[in-house]
Amino acid sequence: MTWRVAAAGALFSVTLATGVAKVDAAPDHAASRRATARVAADVLATIPVERERPAGYRREAFRHWLDVDGDGCDAREQVLRRDAIGFAQVDGFRCFVVEADWRSPYDGVTTSDRTAVDIDHVVALKEAWDSGAWAWSEARRTAFANDTSDPRTLRAVSSRSNRMKSDRDPSNWMPQLASYWCTYVGDWISIKARWSLSMDESEWRRINNLLSTRCVGLTIAEWSSPPIDVVPTVPVTTVPSPAVTATTTSTTRATSPTTSPTTSPTTSPTVSSIPVTQTVPGATSSPGGAASINTDIRPGAFCAPLGALGSYRTVQYVCSTTNADGDAYPGGRARWRRA
Repeated sequence: MTWRVAAAGALFSVTLATGVAKVDAAPDHAASRRATARVAADVLATIPVERERPAGYRREAFRHWLDVDGDGCDAREQVLRRDAIGFAQVDGFRCFVVEADWRSPYDGVTTSDRTAVDIDHVVALKEAWDSGAWAWSEARRTAFANDTSDPRTLRAVSSRSNRMKSDRDPSNWMPQLASYWCTYVGDWISIKARWSLSMDESEWRRINNLLSTRCVGLTIAEWSSPPIDVVPTVPVTTVPSPAVTATTTSTTRATSPTTSPTTSPTTSPTVSSIPVTQTVPGATSSPGGAASINTDIRPGAFCAPLGALGSYRTVQYVCSTTNADGDAYPGGRARWRRA
């Protein structure tokens, strides 16, 4: 005869046979997780302290917002969906986050406007380059720039906080929310250790100081090996239809061939099996003088030319280098935002 009994928060299996009771305690998963945590100060001690090597950095050396894990979604959309508060409405056909709410851990800003959300490389691409990525292969840099295998590498944050941070390290920038500092420092250490990147002296000293004061005893979760040398599907550019003139940006995302949309001759061309991060034809004038509106856009995506008009789900958008509050987007690049 067997009973399952809950007592004092643990689950027991009790079997009675010939007067003998056997009691098996449920496995302690919390203890298992604690066993895999590492003391942040111990990890910091393993990271080499070296002078940075900034020469030769180009952002284009890190191809990003690609699908390197082969699930049909580019890294940006994956993080937007992962970091959403509650349920995110996703267009499964394009793997595009249509509606969601986000709270930026850097400054506490909450928004439902995806154009106000940036995906931050916690260790910025230039910082990675200066700290050792200059010697990496192109495939390894691509893997780093699109790494969704560990949530610490990429974070959905407010565009404003991402601009303020830029490519600075903890020695000259920390999040506005001091309550997030220890989490941020722990993430920074884990990324540097996981990807075998170095720290410069001021960076190392600032982090060590935080671990000795505000973040005493900080532990960080263990990590898996990084997805090194994963090569995404190579984009294949098609020739635009004679009916329209369009350009594409270098930022594309690879999708599975089974989910690629079919483009008719009268719509903006796409990349075969790779939906292009939307750019649009120039806003042309009709005989009545009104600008044409492109209906094949992705809110928050890069766009061209400036001033072009578009619509998504009946909402009108404009191609602009600033958000609705007039703040410039990082790098001066234009995005689709609400008109």
